[in-house]
Amino acid sequence: MCKLFIQANPELWRSATHSLRIDGMVTSVRMENYFWHILEEIAQRDGMNTAQMITRLYHESIDAGHDLGNFTSFLRVCALRYQALQLSGDIPVQHQVPIATLDAEQILAREAGNRQDSLH
Repeated sequence: MCKLFIQANPELWRSATHSLRIDGMVTSVRMENYFWHILEEIAQRDGMNTAQMITRLYHESIDAGHDLGNFTSFLRVCALRYQALQLSGDIPVQHQVPIATLDAEQILAREAGNRQDSLH
């Protein structure tokens, strides 16, 4: 089992720092290259670069009333959630399908229903 993980390309877990500007403030985000690759894929699906997508996530999260005290953790979870939604079939694997075209309300409702079903 472990060979699948320990023999992976070490570049995937090396950290990289990216600087970006959000609302005129320069901030730096440091995380593993694997997460950067996933975030780049998400951004490209909707015709954005990674910095634009991260800025958009930040603004929409603040607008929704979230406390983003650990923004880097939030971005890691976004990347993992993206992959989980692909595995469940809620986000098509085909990268030409923009995420903005998906019915987020329907996906969230289905998830809520699945959580309810697992409680019973």
